[in-house]
Amino acid sequence: MNERTKRLLAVAGFAVSVIGIGAALYVTFFRGAPPVEPGPTVPVLPPPDGTGGLIPGGPAGERPPGVVPEVPGVLPPSPVAQGGLTQTTPLTTGPVAQTTLAGDGRSVNYYDPADGRFYTIDADGNVRRLSDRAFPQVQTVEWNRTAEKAVLEFPDGSNIVYDFATQTQTSLPAHWEDFGFSPVRDELVTKSMALDPNNRWMVTVNADGSNARAFQALGNNADKVQVAWSPNDQVVAFSDTGGAQGAADRRMIIPVGKNQENFKGLIVEGYSFLPLWSTDGSKLVYSAAGSYSELRPLLWAVDGTPSTMGENRRSLGLNTWADKCTFGAANALYCAVPRDLPGNAGLMRSMFRSYPDLLYKVDLTTGRTFLLATPATDTTMENLKVSADESELFYTNAATGQLERIRLR
Repeated sequence: MNERTKRLLAVAGFAVSVIGIGAALYVTFFRGAPPVEPGPTVPVLPPPDGTGGLIPGGPAGERPPGVVPEVPGVLPPSPVAQGGLTQTTPLTTGPVAQTTLAGDGRSVNYYDPADGRFYTIDADGNVRRLSDRAFPQVQTVEWNRTAEKAVLEFPDGSNIVYDFATQTQTSLPAHWEDFGFSPVRDELVTKSMALDPNNRWMVTVNADGSNARAFQALGNNADKVQVAWSPNDQVVAFSDTGGAQGAADRRMIIPVGKNQENFKGLIVEGYSFLPLWSTDGSKLVYSAAGSYSELRPLLWAVDGTPSTMGENRRSLGLNTWADKCTFGAANALYCAVPRDLPGNAGLMRSMFRSYPDLLYKVDLTTGRTFLLATPATDTTMENLKVSADESELFYTNAATGQLERIRLR
């Protein structure tokens, strides 16, 4: 066989191999595969309420209040606080202010800045006006113990006591400020801030403006005095004028009575003292920020009667401010505790007001602390109030201003 014939046979063999491989591929991947049948057509029906596919009650992408989507493999938030992720329910559609628990122990009174009126919302979500009268630009509100009267302070310095039961008002002097209602009678305590520091006094007065009585000189220390009338009717304020007590951040806070009592001083470790009385006045919870807490606010509990003031002091181990807490029963404390609060927060609170909170309960009898709830969405809670039967906790959402609720049982 000559060379030319060998080359022709090699070319022919290569061509046959290519054709064979191609045929094998066709048989394997194409001719043997069954035809793909089209699936059933699912008709797209319009929503029955004519909302064009939007969830009722909100724009596209929003959910109705309290509705949380379920994620496969993740437990949905609990409707009741049980220590984990918990549903929160908005009770108002817009911002509210100056909330307080109503006299029935279940409803909440509040001020609506949008129209300048006061309302109450009951346990079923029914809203009614407390008065048809509008009070534009109310700055602060101090409610009495039954939430039927309130002292209203306005930006121009004017002050009135409004009685929602009788729909009447009483004017108070414009140089009075920082009001507090007695927990046992229809009486107020306030600071009389005259131009001359020598004429600045703490004053008690009846809610109708009668029987005003000065009982404690303030001088230049008015900003160091916090009105905090105790439920046992003994202490009406605390004064941060006791000075340092040896250690760098140890101070003496002086309880102030309305009859010139010489109460035992309260030794506090730290700065930025904020007090909160238990419902019967036997205990005092306060927050302070010291070097021991890297200047974070820390809660403490002490005895609060005049004879035992400051005794049995113990840390509650929660880094939060006392005004983010509220009492249920005398020894049941509920607190919103910011997550991951950094050092120095106790001295620069305004910078850390938006930190999301966890909800804790403290049993002051045993000293035990319980994590009650992690809100399903990050929430900063303010103005906490717990219902009389401790089944619901109300608060203001700091981001939206709305009144919201967490079920406790």
